[in-house]
Amino acid sequence: MTAYVSLVLISFLAATILPLSSELALASLLNANEHNSFALIITASLGNILGAIFNWLLGFYLFKYINKKWFPFKKNQINTASVRFRKFGVWSLLFAWVPIIGDPLTFVAEILKVNFLLFLFLVSVGKISRYLFVYVLIN
Repeated sequence: MTAYVSLVLISFLAATILPLSSELALASLLNANEHNSFALIITASLGNILGAIFNWLLGFYLFKYINKKWFPFKKNQINTASVRFRKFGVWSLLFAWVPIIGDPLTFVAEILKVNFLLFLFLVSVGKISRYLFVYVLIN
């Protein structure tokens, strides 16, 4: 049970600006062969998707504080994400799992008023696919 709680927490935090590797945590647990692989993939996906939703909510509630020092994203990260988002559209959310650029993408999605259900679908497809890829690499 603690492995699942730890994995969901690491996956959640990895979807924010913290430099954590949820893939490494998942791979370690998959290699141990002590837990259900399907449950581990679902757990990691759930935590990471919830982290993306957290970023989306930050965009909704905290964008007005962008110039504060404590703000979680730097202005250049937001600008870069906005440019990519405008260039590739909502489909860029399929790459919300990519380190460094993915977190600001999920934040910018709300600022650019992407429909939440579309956001949730695209982010989920990308993040679940990434964890399935980790599973395939391990097995």
